Parts: sequence; structure tokens; C-alpha cells
Amino acid sequence: MAKTLKIISYNVNGLRAAIKKGFMEWLEAANPDILCLQEIKMEPSQIDMKHFEALGYSDFWFPAQKKGYSGVAIFTKIKPDHVEYGSGDSQSDGEGRIIRIDFGKISLLNVYIPSGTTGDVRQSYKMQWLGEFEKFIKKLLKKHPNLIICGDVNICHQAIDIHNPISNAKSSGFLPEERAWVTKFLGDGFIDTFRHFNKEPHHYSWWTYRMNARARNLGWRIDYFFASKSLEKNLKSAFILPEAKHSDHAPVGIEVKID
Repeated sequence: MAKTLKIISYNVNGLRAAIKKGFMEWLEAANPDILCLQEIKMEPSQIDMKHFEALGYSDFWFPAQKKGYSGVAIFTKIKPDHVEYGSGDSQSDGEGRIIRIDFGKISLLNVYIPSGTTGDVRQSYKMQWLGEFEKFIKKLLKKHPNLIICGDVNICHQAIDIHNPISNAKSSGFLPEERAWVTKFLGDGFIDTFRHFNKEPHHYSWWTYRMNARARNLGWRIDYFFASKSLEKNLKSAFILPEAKHSDHAPVGIEVKID
């Protein structure tokens, strides 16, 4: 029997900090079937898991080796057939950037793409990482053609995805080469699910803490759900939840029908 799943992705910018801001109450109300988190900045032993368990979630973690940095996790009410940690690249895996679960005919990959905002070294690594990720995905698609990729991509794809494209034209996250990478990635067989359903401007998923940016909606859309084109008919909706304020990011999500 077909079922519609709600999947949410959320860069929490530190899960323990988010919990102190009411994250658990929000999670209970939002009630996703699957929750993918980025930038957890912790290990599972650092919090009491009973609250997640009470809500019916199984948890899978891939923290960074460096304490208080990066890391991804998946909480799911759907028992996965398989869980895969990392991509096999030592630097990326050391930073806890990729975790994947497979269920039925669908594979769901949770990713935290590096930021390049701290300078040339990390920007160079970001572009290197994107190239390696593209090869990784092409290989993965051969085995898992029905692929959903969610997470913090750290790139605004088009001018509609950023509040001021002119002044940010040379900013990491909106550089021509980064935007071109997203264009090519989508062209290789993926759907930007939010834009599939919503063509309107002023929808963002991240705001700087400066300049009262969130209240003024001066944001960037850098959090995505990409889905294989084979899943287009399965997609029911895509959304951003800007009212959730446990982080400088907002949760993003999709509803997808599975057999």
C-alpha cells in the first residue's frame, strides 16, 4: 500500500543549543517520518535520547572527529534496510558530512556540504569536495536510481534564492562556479523539489544573525531536497518552515509517496 512520507532536513547549528530553544517541542508538533540533521556539533552520548525514543524515532549518527564541529544524523520512524556512513573520502568522513539510509526502493542521503566563507583554503576545498561528491553520486545512482539528497548545500543556485544577488555576486555561496555546479548537478538528472512546486521569490532557509536579517527576511536559500527525476510523480509537496527558530537555518522538507 502506498504511503506518503514527510521528510524534514534541518541544519540545527548545534543540536544541544537547539534543544534548549524548544527543538523537541517543535519536533513533536512537526512530526516528520524522517528527520535529517546537519551541523549537530556533538556525539549521541552527550544528550538523553529518551525524548527521541518516546516520539518513535530510531537514530543514526555520523559526528565529526573534531569535537563541537559539523556532523550529521538521521532520526527515522521508518526502519531502514541499510545505513551507510560517509562516502569513503577520509577528509570528508572525518568531518562527518554524509549519512545515507535505504528503505524500499528509495535511498535518502543527508549531506552537509562544506562552507567556503572562512577563506580561500576552505573555498578551494569546497570546490574540490563538490567535484568528488558529483563522482560519488554518479556511482551511487547506478545502484540506487531513486535517490533523494537533502541537507545544507551552502550554495544559492539562482538570483531568486538570495535577497541581494548583486552585492553578493562575489560572496562564497553565490559564486558563479558554485552556481554552475548546481546547474550541472540538476542537469544530470535531479529536481530541486522546492522550485518544482514554488516559483515565487523571497523564500529563504538561512539568515545571518547580523542586521536583524531574519526579521527583515534578508536571507539565502541554501538548504535543499534534490530528488531523482524518476521520483517526480512521487513528489507531493516541498516546503520551508521559517517559523522554526532554533538555528540560523530553517527546516526544509518534502512529502513523497512510497510504495
